Amino acid sequence: MAAAIERLLAALAEAEEPIEELRSLRAAVSATPLSGLRESLSAAELGLVFSLLNTSDREQIEVCVEILGRVLQVLDPAYLAQNCKAELQSGLNHPDDSVKVLALTQIGRVVSHTEGITEVLSSPEILRDVIHCVGAERIGVAKEAIAALSKLSNTKAGLDALFRSDLLKELKDVMAISDVIRYRVYELVVEVSSVSPVSLGYCANSSFISQLLEELTGDDVLVRATAIEMVTSLAQSQHGRLYLSQQGIMDKISNMIIAADSDPFSSFYLPGLVKFFGNLAIMDSPQQVCETYPAFLNMVFAMAMDPDPTRTPVALDTLGLLGGTVEGKQVLHKTGEKFKTALKRMSQLARDEATELRVRSLEAIAQLLTLPVEQQTDDLLLLTESWFSYLSSQPMEMIRNISTQPFPELHCCALRIFTAIACQAWGQRLMMSTPGFPEWVVDRSVGKGKEAKDCKFELVGALLSSSSIREIFGAQNYLKLKSYLEEGPYYVSAVSSVTTEGAD
Repeated sequence: MAAAIERLLAALAEAEEPIEELRSLRAAVSATPLSGLRESLSAAELGLVFSLLNTSDREQIEVCVEILGRVLQVLDPAYLAQNCKAELQSGLNHPDDSVKVLALTQIGRVVSHTEGITEVLSSPEILRDVIHCVGAERIGVAKEAIAALSKLSNTKAGLDALFRSDLLKELKDVMAISDVIRYRVYELVVEVSSVSPVSLGYCANSSFISQLLEELTGDDVLVRATAIEMVTSLAQSQHGRLYLSQQGIMDKISNMIIAADSDPFSSFYLPGLVKFFGNLAIMDSPQQVCETYPAFLNMVFAMAMDPDPTRTPVALDTLGLLGGTVEGKQVLHKTGEKFKTALKRMSQLARDEATELRVRSLEAIAQLLTLPVEQQTDDLLLLTESWFSYLSSQPMEMIRNISTQPFPELHCCALRIFTAIACQAWGQRLMMSTPGFPEWVVDRSVGKGKEAKDCKFELVGALLSSSSIREIFGAQNYLKLKSYLEEGPYYVSAVSSVTTEGAD
């Protein structure tokens, strides 16, 4: 195949109208294993294919991009940096976005390599053009540019180049193009800041982060909502949370939640504020966050009861997120009637609302009721049992009814609730006291499709994970569950049929 590629390249060099030769080369390159491509094209031959990008013929550009995309991915990044630097820079300024993406992808590989990054840093004009690509009209181009700059910033040399040289001005100039582009730069800054306290320091000293934090309280509610998303991403790292705390951002966001009731436009950004604290609670401590910022949990309960469909989903997600941890369960339990009322509301939403909201409610209920064997104590088992009883006067029947409705997503959500209580002794006793339930669990005709079969398999696995299952379900049902688990989720029993001669 290497010889065929050589012949095609020779023909390509001589062709006046190269499209046919390019098509043949594309076929040959696609048919050659990646390991065999590494030695197939020299720098000069790569340059030939790159040169054929200089055309207005759309198909020719497309075929060249496909060829180069396959060949370049197997080349050593240092080799690319040393031999294809000019071609890659030319690609950054090509009018066709697919060529820009190709060049940016390869530059991203180059700056992830020690020798490659040295080569690129010696040509700051390449990095300038990458920065300009952040401001490209097409989001796909901008995403690749952000990814390349983020990889560059994984080294001190890269951080120095981006934040302590003339490139910083280029980045700020691009940032000024529009609101959309400004937030692309913030996205880059947050990505870089998340790597380490050192990289966060570079971004903070360049004033990017302080500018982002100021936008939390800006006049444009849509910009404010986007700023909250970015700050939530910044809080994913421990050093990011420490920085935000030192800047008083947690208190600021708490005050924004309190003030939201008097802002008619708060529905645009309030869900983001709640998500911020929800994530913070899970990463740090539900108890500490809920006690330090009581406005957060009060707002979650208020939003859960709110008829506004834009507010309810994030409240459901947050309650599920909090209640998915033991500490979060204890925090919710301490609120007494507030949580009990919210749980009853979740049950009503799961029964009566539009499918999407029903799914969100059921998923949150499943998280609240989940209590793995290793976390079980008598007090926590009493807690989850009482929460299940708040759902309905007949909660088993309610969830079973939902599982039989002709919506696969509802069927699976109902199964996940049964899975949540399946390893808890009280849940097993309820299942045994529900007529036909043990038979339903091992009935493979219930639920069609891969996801439904996987969910049923998880339910069986959860039942068998508990040491009490044999005693509560009895030996016969226990053996059926064991057989189900051993056969796997997609087992189909063989059905034999006999054809009688002369039968219709």
